[in-house]
Amino acid sequence: MRNKLTYEEYLDEVTTLLAEKYDLSDEDAIKIVMRAQAADFFSLHDDDPAMRTQERAERDAITVFAQKNKSRSHVPPKRSGAPRKPK
Repeated sequence: MRNKLTYEEYLDEVTTLLAEKYDLSDEDAIKIVMRAQAADFFSLHDDDPAMRTQERAERDAITVFAQKNKSRSHVPPKRSGAPRKPK
């Protein structure tokens, strides 16, 4: 593998690493990368080819997976029972 990847190759590599490291389906790994991309996580990678290396892909796979898990922390837990009526 070349030292620097194209932007598309880079995203593919991050996706592959997510699937392999975290035993995800390709579809789930793609969704994580697409969400990170939509949140501008990869914007600098698009502009700076020096950021698109295998080593960086490995670190970014860990980071976007961790961010994906953190992003759910704001969702309140489901309550059991009937919904409350407004006062």
